[in-house]
Amino acid sequence: MDVMPQQPPEPPPSDHSDPDRLDRPPPTSPPSEPSDVPPETPPTPDREPPFGLDPEWPAEPPPASLHTTLRRAAFGMVAAAVLVTGAVVAVPDDGEKAAPPSVPGGVSRALAATNSGSPASLSDLKAMIGDRQSWVGAHPSDARSWAVLGAAYVEWGQRSADAAYYGRAEQALKRSLDAQPGDRGNTAALVGLAALANARHDFVTAKKWGETVRARQPKDWTAYPVLIDAYDGLGDYTAAGKAAEKFTALRSGVPALSRTAQMYRNQGRREDALATAQNAADRATAPAEKADCLHRLGELAWEQGESEKAVTQYSAALRTDPAHHPSLAGRARALAALGRTDEAQRDYRAALSRLPHPEYMLELGELYESLGRDDDSLGQYTRLRKSLARADGYGVDDALLLGRFEADHGNAATAVKLLRTEWQRRHHSAAVADALGWALHRSGDSASALQYARKAADTGGGTALYAYHLGVIEQDLREYGPARRHLEEALRTNAQFSPLAAPAARKALDALSPPSATGPRDVQPTPGPDLMAAGPGRSTHAPAGAASPVPGGH
Repeated sequence: MDVMPQQPPEPPPSDHSDPDRLDRPPPTSPPSEPSDVPPETPPTPDREPPFGLDPEWPAEPPPASLHTTLRRAAFGMVAAAVLVTGAVVAVPDDGEKAAPPSVPGGVSRALAATNSGSPASLSDLKAMIGDRQSWVGAHPSDARSWAVLGAAYVEWGQRSADAAYYGRAEQALKRSLDAQPGDRGNTAALVGLAALANARHDFVTAKKWGETVRARQPKDWTAYPVLIDAYDGLGDYTAAGKAAEKFTALRSGVPALSRTAQMYRNQGRREDALATAQNAADRATAPAEKADCLHRLGELAWEQGESEKAVTQYSAALRTDPAHHPSLAGRARALAALGRTDEAQRDYRAALSRLPHPEYMLELGELYESLGRDDDSLGQYTRLRKSLARADGYGVDDALLLGRFEADHGNAATAVKLLRTEWQRRHHSAAVADALGWALHRSGDSASALQYARKAADTGGGTALYAYHLGVIEQDLREYGPARRHLEEALRTNAQFSPLAAPAARKALDALSPPSATGPRDVQPTPGPDLMAAGPGRSTHAPAGAASPVPGGH
């Protein structure tokens, strides 16, 4: 089949309320081409896609050579494996099937990675997608290959930040289920649907598909990674921990260690998380897998304020796999904390040129704002809004990130509305609780905010941002002792956790300092700032921290 690149279509209307959208044809658009980009490489917005999908696809392909036919036939006999963001959809090992024929090159490496539960390199993932596109063009009733292709599209969409590929994934997974329904053994497609729902942040639907597979085949290890992600998104950390334990029992190795490290991190068990993540990194061999493990070590170091160590881990990940673009963004964040802002900007721009993730746009915008580069920060915020709108058109629920942005740089009332809806969808994670509490505070309702901020701080693994938000809310409610304690905790955990919020935390804590030795001062508290007066693109971090009523304030 001749697969040609295409221009991206206009995004379709968003429909988050319908989790079973399998009868609606999805849109298509090209992804960003992966390559090893050095930090100095400028953004390249007009990248050519590595592969495309014809609207009439699959069409009748041209006759294939004998060599190609034999190679494809061999690969078609291989048990399916589906790679999705550190989790895998593969045929379970049952000990009854003979070893599959070997397949040359990147396709073989991608298959080996997915069968082990590890991420494939971007180039190998691309090779597998191209191979499966060609194969199903000639064999449209091959349910297994459609499932492989669909979940590989999910993975590509996540790793290229191109939500258009989720529509392609939905189409491919639907074709798989048309050829072989899930109740007739096609669990690979069902796990693919769970992975797709997780990628779209529809964790209720992801849980449904994952639990369906688990009920039918409880020893199918491929169901557990997607269930862990779904439970984490719903804030059910107990269920996520149990799923991680079951995954480890069924499929030990580096992927299980990585999942266990994340479970420990969510439970606030930092030492256990670090030791387990280090064990995973030591045991990893393939570049893509090892880079993922090193990136996790960088994240753990960053959260604890160890910025130098974080830079070291992110840099090691990039030396291992230069295409591991999340490590570029992570290193940028750590460099900014170290005051190396020129290098941080370079790394952010390089990351965004290959992985235009809206969260990185927000981080770079806030770095620009902290440096007084208002025009540049507004440019990033505008780009972020456009990116979120486009992703929404492809069925991605980014209410959490948009709500966080609106609370600090836009309209706090809009943020409250977005995040209340998210909470009502049973997305009760620590991240949503924190964002909703902060948005309520920004809108002037600190009394309602307190319960959400406390939940986030209690269950969010001890992050500096959650402690800061809780401290400011308590300060606004005149709970000065707890406020001081949580602000100190935020700065003790990571003194440079945000280029905007960390300075605001220090100001808030200074305002809570005990009166001087000359004795207490009888000063009436000053009114707080008009939080709603901040226009789009203008942070209200510092005023919220500095102007809250405190004893002895100026």
